[in-house]
Amino acid sequence: MAKGCTVKDVNAHSFIKAYAAHLKKAGTLEVPDWTEYSKTACFKELSPADPDWFYVRTASVARHIYIRGGVGVGALAKVHGGRFRRGSKPSKHAKASTHVLRKSLQALEKIGILEKDNNGGRKITSAGQRDLDRISTKVAVQAAH
Repeated sequence: MAKGCTVKDVNAHSFIKAYAAHLKKAGTLEVPDWTEYSKTACFKELSPADPDWFYVRTASVARHIYIRGGVGVGALAKVHGGRFRRGSKPSKHAKASTHVLRKSLQALEKIGILEKDNNGGRKITSAGQRDLDRISTKVAVQAAH
């Protein structure tokens, strides 16, 4: 199973956790200074409790673009959005912060994982695909044991 394993073959949660740890360990991803004060969406009350949330969000964005290329900031905001609780009125879906997503896309572009697509949005580079497949193979091997 581990040989020729791609991101689509492994559990999403396990992959995102492993890739976020890889990004943090590598130290090449540029994390903005404002991440300790920022919220991930306008409907959130507090900033994330995890101090490494930017790595997790960036890993999630990379996985999403691997699976579905040509995705832009607006589509990612829809995917990472959530429930906006409006008191006694029914809840509605609200989008995530586009600023956070844009900065994570730019950080992934800077380290060579993503590139701009001619048809709009971003797509994964061949080096990025190789990197993500290598991490997914490690996750598959760990899951098998």
